[in-house]
Amino acid sequence: MASVPSLASSVEQRVSDALVSALPEAGAADPLLRRSDRADFQANGILALAKKAKANPRELAATVLEGLDKGGVIKDVEVSGPGFLNITVSDEAIIRTLAARAADDRLGVPLNGSAGTTVIDYAQPNVAKEMHVGHLRSAVIGAAMVEILEFTGEKVIRRHHIGDWGTQFGMLIQYLLEHPHELDHKGGDEEASGEEAMSNLNRLYKASRALFDSDEEFKTRARARVVDLQAGDPQTLELWQRFVDESKIYFYSVFNKLDMDIQDPDVVGESGYNDMLVETCKLLEESGVAVRSNGALCVFFEEYKGPDGNPTPLIVQKSDGGFGYAATDLSAIRNRVTDLAATSLIYVVDARQSLHFKMVFETARRAGWLNDEVKAVQLAFGTVLGKDGKPFKTREGETVRLVDLLDEAVDRAAAVVREKAQDLTEEEIAERAAQVGIGAVKYADLSTSASRDYKFDLDQMVSLTGDTSVYLQYAYARIQSILRKAGEARPDAHPELELTASERALGLHLDGFGALIAEAAAEYAPHKLAAYLYQLASLYTTFYAECPVLKADTPEQVENRLFLCDLTARTLTKGMALLGIRTPEKL
Repeated sequence: MASVPSLASSVEQRVSDALVSALPEAGAADPLLRRSDRADFQANGILALAKKAKANPRELAATVLEGLDKGGVIKDVEVSGPGFLNITVSDEAIIRTLAARAADDRLGVPLNGSAGTTVIDYAQPNVAKEMHVGHLRSAVIGAAMVEILEFTGEKVIRRHHIGDWGTQFGMLIQYLLEHPHELDHKGGDEEASGEEAMSNLNRLYKASRALFDSDEEFKTRARARVVDLQAGDPQTLELWQRFVDESKIYFYSVFNKLDMDIQDPDVVGESGYNDMLVETCKLLEESGVAVRSNGALCVFFEEYKGPDGNPTPLIVQKSDGGFGYAATDLSAIRNRVTDLAATSLIYVVDARQSLHFKMVFETARRAGWLNDEVKAVQLAFGTVLGKDGKPFKTREGETVRLVDLLDEAVDRAAAVVREKAQDLTEEEIAERAAQVGIGAVKYADLSTSASRDYKFDLDQMVSLTGDTSVYLQYAYARIQSILRKAGEARPDAHPELELTASERALGLHLDGFGALIAEAAAEYAPHKLAAYLYQLASLYTTFYAECPVLKADTPEQVENRLFLCDLTARTLTKGMALLGIRTPEKL
């Protein structure tokens, strides 16, 4: 089905046509239409146009008003202030537009016909290391952006740039070669669980680190092993692969707990670009983008200076011949642009790495890998803080393990669900607790602008009141309960009915879903979708309190209110799904 024009776009087009008719010499004009608390919409564009044409704004507004085609959409218009138009749409237009949205599986949200290919780099844990609270935001924000962009029609390629290369593997592999029995923690072919796999890797990492720090001879052997790894020595690679495979068992168990789908082909770590590093350096040096400085291959930027006032370089290759993160990141850009035909690259990475990515992107632009047709953006995110407003740590001052956080969220949610549950089995309570708890963690993250820090407060996150996912899930479950109790009555749109103020407010907000999705996609702003959904649930709560649904005055009014309930539920569940949050039928 074709996309459904929103009431805002219909009104905007009519005002624009009237503006052109009133001042043809001005050409196309933007009405600057906004939602308003004085009417449904306010058009503010006349003032700027009048100044440009040296006309009286109120007189121009009156001329526009005279030539405005109301056409069954606009009910009332009044001129306000210095030429503003306050516009009220008809009840009939609201319900007819919503009925068209309801008839479409996509709720009338348009597909972008000129969409390109976006590669999103998110959820980047490190091999042989536990995932902690710092890994949460990249995973949650990235997964939401994947869903939002795909829904608008963008081709999205997921990339999980895991840390699976570098000096620590020389240490781990050398230790394992000298202590071969230590990886075989399970007998036979029995596969370790995620927690067991990470527990084993953690133990190995700590043991090898202790030896590396205390034994100079071992440190020398470990460094030589890094060279063997980079050179592709078969025995070294085989052990490295075991570390990667063990870590993936763990990663996938955590992502599964987060209710996230991570596919193996999407996991392309630092090692995936290893064969490109030499050529990347050669291309940068031959083009003059990078120069040798004290033996290292560097890119210099006048705008980025260190404390000494000298330019801070991006080091692509170290003086000892080793490659830094920049070489890998630049090789990844080459691969994504050339081999994956990406038109947009999004990096969901901690804001503290902003300088690194600014320099990497500028280097890629200088090299011609990024240009006007291919853009790269860092979707930078802030820090997860504790209730005290400081970086989130355990009581012992250690970084909080992500699995512990998620388990606690589910436990807290179980208490809330059990308190509300009327006819749920223990199995159903456990299932709902997972959906509510994980949803609460995701929503707390996504309802905050990515660039801002936010406080991790589980008590607030699982609250039934306030701006929480539980509030949204409860609104959805309440609607499902009403629909189940409706008996013979069915949701059906009745454009002929007069609407109450709360019905109008709910209807106009429902109609803004498509425009909101387009905005969230264009600005890489999932928090705007979260804000829209919270307002939707709030408007529904007001509607529910003021407008009896099953006990409405007439059968037609019952059907129309059931229709508003049903479309609200469908919009909630679609919007929540785009954020990666489940909507249980019962709570």
